[in-house]
Amino acid sequence: MSKVHRVGKTRSFSIPFACILAFSLILAGCAPPSLTQSLIKVHFTADGKTQELSLPAGSTVQQALARAGVTLGTLDRTEPPPYTTLTDGAMVKLIRVKEVFDVTDVTIPFEHQVVKNESMASGQTLLIQAGVNGTQEITYRHVIEDGVEVSKTEFKSVIIKDPVPEISMVGVQAPFTPVTIPGKLAFLIAGNAWVMQGTTGNRRPIVTTADLDGDVFALSPDSAWLLYTRKAAKGDQADINSLWVINTNEPSARPIDLKVKNVKNYAGWVPGQAFTISYSTVEPRPTAPGWQANNDLHLITFRANGTVLAPKEIIGTNSGGLYGWWGATFAWSPDGSQLAYARPDGVGLVNLKNGAFIPKLPIIPLQTHGDWAWVPGIAWGNEGKTLYTVSHPKGSGATSAEDSPIFSLAAIPLSGGPVMSIVQRSGMFAYPSVSPTASAGDYPVAFLQAIFPDQSDTSHYRLVIMNQDGANKQTIFPAQDATGIEPQTVVWSPPGASPLYIAVRYQGNIWLVSSDGSQVHQITGDGLTTRIDWK
Repeated sequence: MSKVHRVGKTRSFSIPFACILAFSLILAGCAPPSLTQSLIKVHFTADGKTQELSLPAGSTVQQALARAGVTLGTLDRTEPPPYTTLTDGAMVKLIRVKEVFDVTDVTIPFEHQVVKNESMASGQTLLIQAGVNGTQEITYRHVIEDGVEVSKTEFKSVIIKDPVPEISMVGVQAPFTPVTIPGKLAFLIAGNAWVMQGTTGNRRPIVTTADLDGDVFALSPDSAWLLYTRKAAKGDQADINSLWVINTNEPSARPIDLKVKNVKNYAGWVPGQAFTISYSTVEPRPTAPGWQANNDLHLITFRANGTVLAPKEIIGTNSGGLYGWWGATFAWSPDGSQLAYARPDGVGLVNLKNGAFIPKLPIIPLQTHGDWAWVPGIAWGNEGKTLYTVSHPKGSGATSAEDSPIFSLAAIPLSGGPVMSIVQRSGMFAYPSVSPTASAGDYPVAFLQAIFPDQSDTSHYRLVIMNQDGANKQTIFPAQDATGIEPQTVVWSPPGASPLYIAVRYQGNIWLVSSDGSQVHQITGDGLTTRIDWK
């Protein structure tokens, strides 16, 4: 049998060189790079030493700091700034910065103030207040770079003690003929209290602290004491003022601090109770008008030796009705047995046993469209049976009752009967004032009449006298062709004076006007008087 052998065929082929080259290039592209990154040399100076650093090209100042192993302090800085990209041969400097604070006390010199006063003889000088230097604490900030001070600036300034001005009062020639007067006439001028006694030319200061604010200024019924308020010391944010008394008979008397703070609306003497004062308080507020009224009432008694007894509460803190935030005022009857009140929404009496308000004349509160409230003035009739005040009826042209411009002087008979409107359109600031002198049961009443009754909030006024029932009205001051007076409560001369005088402030000066208008005397001329009382 023959065997058959199959022989396979061999195939041969060749790869073109171009393909081999391309494949080699592809493989070469997949291999990792073997390039070497270039370096730069940087000169780095810090803390007084310079070193050379090798850094990769494109490094920043911040990376140079890291390579040098130094850390920036809170205030340290570099030149150039940390974000700067460096080049070969660059200079980098680290500047160490610190700040130092020191405090220096600086003296604030006091000012010299001179007040001219025609109440004193020409050429006479009186030191009202001694000057005291103040102290200011100034904090300076020193910036030190690499041990060298480069700046000094004022960082903070605080006044530790305010300077107190030196106030001297210099007398100038008084051009007015002295007028004989009964009792004592006290007046407030440039923050100081003065009294006239015997004649208007016999004047002397009794309080020279230069800080009386005029909120309270009242002589006792026997004129032996003056009740007044003083402004709170500078820097005292908690208080507005404080209540004081001083003996007017002793030239060297020391004021007595009653330890009562924040009296804005009312404080007065209680008739028939020696050394006893009633007062109402407020709470200071940072917003206008600067307080929130408590509408309270307290009695406080002191002794001539300076002892002050604990106060007694008559009326506790209360809302005071509509617009009660402004506050109420009070007035004692001539014999001290009754107490009247006035507040924006009415006039009435106070129950002295339980402190309750007993309305006698409801009043439509005035919408002032401002940060103040209108409170009518009140005055007791000489016999203690009538209250004089101002009512606020709705006007026909008013958009609302609260906006009515109509105000009328009214008499309230406390024994019964309707309220009597005795002066139509008197103006809101009529401020009735009753003479302490009566004749056969009759007594005159003074009040202010607005020159422009429908704008009585801004109008000037004229002084008018009438009988207790509103009859026989007579305008007595100032003259018809003269500028009117500012709103105020005028003050009658004490009982027994002849003629009866009324003391009134006019253009900052004191004028005495007889009740019949026949005699008018200007008794001061410096234009600085702000309050008057006469007992």
